[in-house]
Amino acid sequence: FNRSNQRFNDSFDRAVLRPVTVAYRKHVPQVIRTSVSNLIGNLKFPTTIVNDLLQLKLVDTGADIGRFVLNSTLGIGGLLDPATRIGIRRNDEDFGQTLGRWGVPAGPYVVLPLIGPSTLRDTPAIAADWQTDLRTHLDISTGARIALGMQAVVVRRESLLSADDALDSAYDRYAFIRNAWLQRR
Repeated sequence: FNRSNQRFNDSFDRAVLRPVTVAYRKHVPQVIRTSVSNLIGNLKFPTTIVNDLLQLKLVDTGADIGRFVLNSTLGIGGLLDPATRIGIRRNDEDFGQTLGRWGVPAGPYVVLPLIGPSTLRDTPAIAADWQTDLRTHLDISTGARIALGMQAVVVRRESLLSADDALDSAYDRYAFIRNAWLQRR
């Protein structure tokens, strides 16, 4: 199951996602790419805040609320990232980590079509995180919502372009991705 989904994801990446991402990097100026990345990160940042709170990380909750408010106001809705410039650390929490904090075991590693690596615990947590992502609550057309989602995928893939050479040289691409993802997670 996992290896076949990995092959499907790799085929989709080679045929569609990587070429689009490479063209995006080549033709869109860095300042715009950074602003788009900042905006998307800011829109999904309430997920981190909610999960900080659910994990009883109260200091992180306060810092992340401050980060979100600062970037949403002085950062023009999140296009800019003044919080990083003044030294407010960015935390990264999600509902899968919250479940882990409260003792739910990760379970087996799974590869989801078009989504990629996950675990049995983290897979349903994706739906919970989506509820706290501001992109789901914006009053925009369906087309704009799809475009924003696709842009988020391209931004994420761009952050992973530097790993392509390591993946291409791996003896067992699936095992390499699985081990790297689980270690990072």
